Amino acid sequence: MPDLEAKLIPILEQGLEPGETLVGACVASQVKTFKGGIVGIGVTEQRLIVQRLTRKFEPDGEALSLPPERIAEASAEGAGGGWADVSSAIMDKAAVTLKLKTTEGEKLKLMMMRGTGPLGRLGGGEVQRQGVEALAAWFGSHEAV
Repeated sequence: MPDLEAKLIPILEQGLEPGETLVGACVASQVKTFKGGIVGIGVTEQRLIVQRLTRKFEPDGEALSLPPERIAEASAEGAGGGWADVSSAIMDKAAVTLKLKTTEGEKLKLMMMRGTGPLGRLGGGEVQRQGVEALAAWFGSHEAV
């Protein structure tokens, strides 16, 4: 796993709007039929930024901007605990799968580690941990999602 602070944060900051602040960043594996890849997830107060990344950790295409009104459905699984909301499910285990469906019908299946525990550094370390916590908090503050 590359140094997330040095590689990922500058990529996500390029997609910020004027006055917008990145409050967290993490990486996830995006699962698609017959292919997959790595994405960076940027968390701001207003929206999520999902940026596909190459194997060299460079931007791959345009970032997807997801304010709460563009998220039609959100669920987290593989987290155990039987949580009723996405925020709690994300924070329940060391790894989680987040499923999002946009109002345009696009589906995202994102698998991520929390960056904690004995293998935390291999899972992204402190930046990943803070990013996943910011993601959980974002869903907690946008309960309509």
